[in-house]
Amino acid sequence: MSSKDNAAISQLLGLLEARYALRVLWALKDGHAQTFRLLQDSVGGITPNTLNTRIKELREAGLLDHGSDGYCVTPSGSDLLKRINDLQAFATRWVVSQAKKK
Repeated sequence: MSSKDNAAISQLLGLLEARYALRVLWALKDGHAQTFRLLQDSVGGITPNTLNTRIKELREAGLLDHGSDGYCVTPSGSDLLKRINDLQAFATRWVVSQAKKK
């Protein structure tokens, strides 16, 4: 991996590692827009201030947008969620394998 590739993944992981960032995106994975209040409820446990901060960061990163119906993922955000969805299948297999070890 080149240093340019390392810098790109580091930048993306830095954004996604922020508290609740992935949860905000995941709450919007079905493609339906959500109002601020509904998004807050979908994420669960997030304060309005933190949600505002994550929304701002994700919008600046081009992963989230706001339309007349509320917040939704952009095409770029949708692409990222498709790739993260592959982690769901891996996580399920991994949890089963961990349980077998016990």
